[in-house]
Amino acid sequence: MSGEAGIERRSGVALWRQIADQIRQGIATELGDQNGRLPTEIALAERFGVNRHTVRTAIQALVQEGVLRAEQGRGTFIERQPRLSYPIGPRTRFSAGLEGQARERRGNLLDHAYEEAPAAVAEALELAPGARVLRLETLAEADGRPISRARSYFDAKRFAGFERHFARTGSITMAYRHFNVSDYLRRSTAISARHADSVDLEVLKLAPGAIVLVAIGLNVDRSGKPIQFSETRFSADRVELQVGGQMP
Repeated sequence: MSGEAGIERRSGVALWRQIADQIRQGIATELGDQNGRLPTEIALAERFGVNRHTVRTAIQALVQEGVLRAEQGRGTFIERQPRLSYPIGPRTRFSAGLEGQARERRGNLLDHAYEEAPAAVAEALELAPGARVLRLETLAEADGRPISRARSYFDAKRFAGFERHFARTGSITMAYRHFNVSDYLRRSTAISARHADSVDLEVLKLAPGAIVLVAIGLNVDRSGKPIQFSETRFSADRVELQVGGQMP
């Protein structure tokens, strides 16, 4: 180990990614000055025990992600964009949850397919093994900024054509109305944190080493019948999850 605690030269993780993680963590504490300016590349290289090129690569990745901004002749600054607060409770709704925090909120359809349900999905949706489901891949944006991506599963028999209504409205809630589901509840949510995978990096426009918050949820209709099983991956630098009560 060399330099700052947590930097492992033989960990198998590229040094610049480790430096990016350290900078990301330092932003929440004392790393920037009163104006949000980072120490120079030389100072950071000495701090972490690496060369300037490694530091520069880490900074470039964080600039690309929107965590930092570089100003010619002035240095590198923390991009102090407030995190959005996303509530997860009995009625979790993307648009309503961000009301007052973002002017424009929309869901985008990335992909969909009708396929045989994986075993865990069939069990969660209370379907027979091998039942057909609709898989929906979606991206949620707030003011044009990628916030989260989700993979959701629905009973293909009950919700055939759901993808068309979602693509037109950009809303799961509005799409449900075409299937006489006027209200639905969150039965359960499990949350964890992970490093972003390659799809997260591309779709959410993140830099390698970024952290995503993963929420696995199950929604049910008013009768208690499961209607949606989903995994949603939020950019941890852009969103904080506020967990309330579950289903009443």
